[in-house]
Amino acid sequence: MCGIAGFTNTLSKEDAKQVLKKMTDAIAHRGPDSEGQFVDDNVAMGFRRLSIIDLSERGSQPLFNEDGSVAITFNGEIYNYKQLREELAAKGHIFRTETDTEVLVHGYEEWGEQMLCRLRGMFGFVIYDKNKKRLFGARDFFGIKPIYYALMDGCFMWGSEIKSFLPHPSFKKALNESVLETYLTFQYSPTSETFFKDVYKLPAAHCFVYDIEKGGKPEVKRYWEIKFTPDGKPQLDDWVKDIGEVFQDSVKAHKIADVEVGSFLSSGVDSSYVAAVANVDKTFTVGFGEDERYNEIGYAKEFSKYIGKDNFSEVITPEDYWGNFEKIQYQMDEPLADPAAVALYFVCRLAAKQVKVVLSGEGADEIFGGYNIYHNPADMASYNKIPRPVRRCVGAVAEHLPHKHGVNFLIRGSKDLEERFIGNAFIFSEKERKELLKIRTNAPRPQDITKPFYDRCEDCDEVTRMQYLDLHLWMTGDILLKADKMSMAHSLELRVPFLDRKVMGLAQNIPTKYRVTKDATKYAMRLAALKACPPQTANKKKLGFPVPIRVWLKEDKYYSLVKERFTSPAAEKFFDTSGLVKLLDEHRAGHYDYSRKIWTVYTFLVWYGVYFG
Repeated sequence: MCGIAGFTNTLSKEDAKQVLKKMTDAIAHRGPDSEGQFVDDNVAMGFRRLSIIDLSERGSQPLFNEDGSVAITFNGEIYNYKQLREELAAKGHIFRTETDTEVLVHGYEEWGEQMLCRLRGMFGFVIYDKNKKRLFGARDFFGIKPIYYALMDGCFMWGSEIKSFLPHPSFKKALNESVLETYLTFQYSPTSETFFKDVYKLPAAHCFVYDIEKGGKPEVKRYWEIKFTPDGKPQLDDWVKDIGEVFQDSVKAHKIADVEVGSFLSSGVDSSYVAAVANVDKTFTVGFGEDERYNEIGYAKEFSKYIGKDNFSEVITPEDYWGNFEKIQYQMDEPLADPAAVALYFVCRLAAKQVKVVLSGEGADEIFGGYNIYHNPADMASYNKIPRPVRRCVGAVAEHLPHKHGVNFLIRGSKDLEERFIGNAFIFSEKERKELLKIRTNAPRPQDITKPFYDRCEDCDEVTRMQYLDLHLWMTGDILLKADKMSMAHSLELRVPFLDRKVMGLAQNIPTKYRVTKDATKYAMRLAALKACPPQTANKKKLGFPVPIRVWLKEDKYYSLVKERFTSPAAEKFFDTSGLVKLLDEHRAGHYDYSRKIWTVYTFLVWYGVYFG
């Protein structure tokens, strides 16, 4: 696991080297073990290394082919690199290291961009083809590893983190205000745009080609697609058996390393299944206080004892949580209003004291149907028998009532799936965000963002369409963003064995009735997990990563801290501050739970202070 940064060179070689050094220093946390750079008249490529496979200096990057005409900087792991290496060696390619990186260099020579669909792993890389004077870059199938890029003053730059762009003389730092408006609804940036104007994320399963001589925008295209095609022939027992086999194979592949591997552990089935199958020696857990709603340490210790492993745990105090928040927002690059991101920061810090690689359970909910909201289509089936015009009228009246549980049901029941579901987070409605913001932007409607994804799976049932949307927006924009940034902040490689092409290839064929039932989510996967976990673990209801934000916001200390932000000059610039304080006061009084809305705005203001204050 590493950090990469680079740019097309419009500077002198000496100046380019100095700028590149500053860029890679900004992401030294991604690779503290060594650094490297390559500069010629066309490009400058920089690298920071976290040594995981082939710990010798031969594994340093940039890494080249035999004649030096192809160079690469690569962040990630290729789990089937040994098989690919054998195939390429048989074709005459000469290898000088034991790294997976060198497989990408020779794979590009042999197969070009068709190489991508031969890979099994997580990756974000850029290849410089000196003869063709072009750059070829790619991001992995699920978006586990990030790639950002920008084109400013004729200079094309790329990197694992946006902060690496800041030292470049051509980089112009400006806030993308339209993303702020979108963020208020989603709690993350859901499109390829970022909070920095003219800086973009390469989407998951996409690659780009940039012609250095022609210049202009990079040519970006999709190279792989998830396709849910349920197969009704196999029986449930067959699916359970196949899930167990493919998951064990994936975990085995994800354990490949020349350093020790550990595992995260919560009270849920996903991380428990990973830890049990992985059979690593150490598990890591964090929690908050003694309240069992927010502390999973007791369970983790009990389960670790059950599988015969050591558990290392840490209780996060409110002072730790709030006191490190600015530092965390710096590491995030962009604001992410998921309170669990902060908890993840601390469990990564804990694990990094003991291991360099850790396994985690991200992705199981999206591919096997694990979120409780996926029950929604079945829950609303009877209500949807009422004529739609009637439901529309009832919903319109309900919109003007306090949004409590029964009222929310009536509002949702008046809308089609495409209108009501934009993913696992829905913070401010379009109307609410416009009322709260002082600025006016050209931000798209939430439904305009989700429509292309719904269109691509229009023939699927509602549960599958919800999963498909979450796989492309929520998982990449929230789940995997925080997994990468919080782990790499501590020079820790986080691997996600559920997000494997072979696992996905099986999961996308499982009928919906075996994914989500009336009483259970991830039904077939939970049955597979029973082979490695006790029933109370395999059948445990989805909890998430519980954080007591709603409780803390009622305490004087944290109420005052947030109120200070809500009435600051930065808040005045963007928001109706009286509206912000009203949200805070009504939450404190217990009238409504506005904690997620409050945290979304607070997170942005802290992030803005870090990068623009």
